[in-house]
Amino acid sequence: MPSVCIMPGDDATPEAVLPSVDVLKALELDLDFRIMPSGAEGTERYGHKDFAQRVRDAMDAADTTLYGSTSGTSPGLGYLRWGKGTYANVRPIRYLTGARSPLAEPDGIDFVIVRENMEDMYVGVEGDVEALAPLNLVNRLTRQPIDTTNGRYAIKIITEANSRRILEFGFDLARKRKALGHPGKVTASCKYNMLPHTDGLFREIAHDVARQNPDIEFEDYIVDDFARRIVAEPHALDVVVLPNLYGDILSDEASGLVGGLGLAPSACYADDFAYFEPVHGTAPDIAGTHTINPTATLLSAVLMLDWLELPDAARRLESAVEAVYREGDSLTPDQGGSATTDQFCAAVARRL
Repeated sequence: MPSVCIMPGDDATPEAVLPSVDVLKALELDLDFRIMPSGAEGTERYGHKDFAQRVRDAMDAADTTLYGSTSGTSPGLGYLRWGKGTYANVRPIRYLTGARSPLAEPDGIDFVIVRENMEDMYVGVEGDVEALAPLNLVNRLTRQPIDTTNGRYAIKIITEANSRRILEFGFDLARKRKALGHPGKVTASCKYNMLPHTDGLFREIAHDVARQNPDIEFEDYIVDDFARRIVAEPHALDVVVLPNLYGDILSDEASGLVGGLGLAPSACYADDFAYFEPVHGTAPDIAGTHTINPTATLLSAVLMLDWLELPDAARRLESAVEAVYREGDSLTPDQGGSATTDQFCAAVARRL
């Protein structure tokens, strides 16, 4: 029996995760749900160090993890990403009829952002610019020495291995989507005009991988132009592959087209492991109100069921969520309704 470690998360997210687990239980699947305490509860009960070890042990013992958002109190997220090597962050952007969108015609928006998850600016190497003085660096555009008297720096890392791996993942995903009736197209984007050695490398590899996959249509854009295209031409997108920082930012932008972060699921994949989490934060401003939108958690669970090779259950859950939005009488306040989180989840469970 597959097992799922459930991390409820911090602030308002346990109010979305725990009712979502009840919906999953209503599917009556042979799944073993191992529910950990919320961040505040676990830290108070065990202390931070002991709680972190218990969480890690629970994650290692389970087949996968469904993780609510953390503000830093809930441990284990770094372990799931870097410890497990989950290099591909997949963020679907799909409009559900009935959701609150700022667009006049959002119906039919259905694309996926694939974000490289291991490097770029998120290697976290920063410091004071004084440390760079011995390098005698020169501004590429002005040809003037870099001022190292007062300031800070951050390092951006783009490697061939990680770029090629995420781009091949994106092309494979486009091929799978094409078999299901999607266009079969990959769009890559980065700031290659201003960063020719880092983003330029990502683009070069994108073109090389595209040549090796002639059955998949390919296009690429400078990232600022692409930010506009996400809003102006979202229906033209299928699979979008981006370096880490751009993927993080632009996926949040894209979620605004289909109803906001409350509808934004995600999955993080390694070659033989995956975990699942909503894109949104912990919403501390509404903690305790039980009005957080659980859709992102439920749709993350859909991705999880697919990964666990339970496609029929995934489609049942996905269809039930779609039905709740289509009918519109059990939506949470962010979608213009007045339902609580628990009422929304109960409506989904009734439609299974």
